[in-house]
Amino acid sequence: MTSSPPAPDPLDLTHGMADIEPGLRLHYVTAGTGPRTAVLLHGFPQTWREWRRVIPALVEAGFRVVAPDHRGAGDSWRPAGGYDKRTMASDIHRLLRDHLGTEGRVAVVGHDIGLMVAYAYAQAYRDEVSHLVTVDAPLPGTDVFDLVRTDPRVWHFAFQGSPGARDLAELLVAGRERPYLQAFFNARSADPAAIPQEDFDAYVSAYSAPGAMRAGFELYRAFDQDAADNRAALERNGKLTVPVLAVGGMTSTTGEVIAEMMREVATDVTALRVPGTAHWVPEENPAALGDALTRFLAEN
Repeated sequence: MTSSPPAPDPLDLTHGMADIEPGLRLHYVTAGTGPRTAVLLHGFPQTWREWRRVIPALVEAGFRVVAPDHRGAGDSWRPAGGYDKRTMASDIHRLLRDHLGTEGRVAVVGHDIGLMVAYAYAQAYRDEVSHLVTVDAPLPGTDVFDLVRTDPRVWHFAFQGSPGARDLAELLVAGRERPYLQAFFNARSADPAAIPQEDFDAYVSAYSAPGAMRAGFELYRAFDQDAADNRAALERNGKLTVPVLAVGGMTSTTGEVIAEMMREVATDVTALRVPGTAHWVPEENPAALGDALTRFLAEN
């Protein structure tokens, strides 16, 4: 029996691997050929795929889109360390400048953990960023983060992030990645059906790979270092002055405070709450987010 050829990818994506440093290669996808570049940074427990239904709007608006799997996630390699967000921002910078040869300023968009990496990028490379979009997550080093991390709804910060739980957390989840991730998504969704089954299956496969869940948990174990790094950067450099779009889910834990949070670290902040969403904004309402991104990036 012969198999049918794979269907063409309607997004016309190009996949690649970039050598970042010894022991680390990053997987990424690109789309579009526009003169401006938008970098989309995903969260946990996701991969670049969370942006699949947002990418077309940006390509249509004339952007070249770069959506990497950050270190430890998806098809990127999983080193033992380097999960503080300043180091991860450096990974993205090397991908863009050294591997892809990206010139000019870039728009940086981050959701969840990607928000933290996006902020670290904007602080470290202030003259190379045109816009920053932060989507539904608390930022270590802010008062809002300290408040949110005490909320019982973010119990996973402690479970996944405690250095004392290293090995134990991984042991408890090993072999149970599918039900763990299903519960993780459902608890933070306005509509559990919003994430397509094929994407959820891809996330389960990615985080069931050897070392993948440990890498994911290391993102949380670095929060204290991230907080110290962010406070030091703010003290050293001052608040960001680039336009910032602070996006919150309508029913998420951080939705109503994300703009307040970003005003702690930036001077030009526009607030947006996306209808029909909780935490997984790019997947729960990609049309509204894509429209908001294109308008924000065009008007500022």
